[in-house]
Amino acid sequence: MVAALRHDLATLPPWELTPAGIGREQRQQTNEQVRTDKTRWLDGDTPIQRRYLALMADLQQQLNRQLFMGLKDYECHYALYQNGDFYKKHLDAFRGRSNRRLTTVLYLNEDWQATDGGELLIYPQRSKTVMHRVLPQAGTLVCFLSEDFPHEVLPASRDRLSIAGWFRIDDPVAPASRLQSTPVI
Repeated sequence: MVAALRHDLATLPPWELTPAGIGREQRQQTNEQVRTDKTRWLDGDTPIQRRYLALMADLQQQLNRQLFMGLKDYECHYALYQNGDFYKKHLDAFRGRSNRRLTTVLYLNEDWQATDGGELLIYPQRSKTVMHRVLPQAGTLVCFLSEDFPHEVLPASRDRLSIAGWFRIDDPVAPASRLQSTPVI
């Protein structure tokens, strides 16, 4: 599946990968001081995208069944970080809107080495100390609470491929659940 997703991303026409934005709706903008990757939302238009989205639907069902998270839907995009691209420390929840509950990142990189950079750094709330360093190796799936764990992507020295996604709830103003947890890697 990872190889098929990597191939799906690699065969996209270059114009379909657009500079990633920050913010939402009318406030969305590109800001190369914050992030420099390119993205393309998955909409299920290829068989492998549909297979991946079905797998995430199964994961959603298990999370709801086992952890009572109330997750309603899932959105995700391919992310391409080219040589030198990064994403500074941030949370995956928009200000004033807390409907993103659980972040997922699936890595698609073949033969990734530590010297290639592009690590995901995950921090505890209100801390500058790194809690986890994740090498973006093919098949690694990272999950963490979107509002609780600031994170960043270090610059990569080669193309870094992933699918970033978010499980969401219906009520955008409900306070996030405060599960005592650490990211799952």
